[in-house]
Amino acid sequence: MNKKKSLQKAISFEDYLAKQLKNPKFKKYYDEYGKQLEIAYQILQLRKQKKMSQTELARKIGTKQSNIARMEIGQQNFTIDTLQKIAKAFNRELKVKI
Repeated sequence: MNKKKSLQKAISFEDYLAKQLKNPKFKKYYDEYGKQLEIAYQILQLRKQKKMSQTELARKIGTKQSNIARMEIGQQNFTIDTLQKIAKAFNRELKVKI
């Protein structure tokens, strides 16, 4: 018996996010935590680009691996001091805009 598999069209994250932001409840939480998640994603991407483990990054900034794990999943609040240490660990400049 020949069954056809249904294929779902892949969508970009930006398209998915735009659709989800139409939901008022989702938008409320995104507005509250979205920037924190964006920073978390940037830290994860930088660490992977440098082929650095969470333990190595933790050692460079003077914290524990478990804190890096929490940062990367968006469950850790960031202080300017912590962000500055992370930027230095990756030889980057920290920029903050308001």
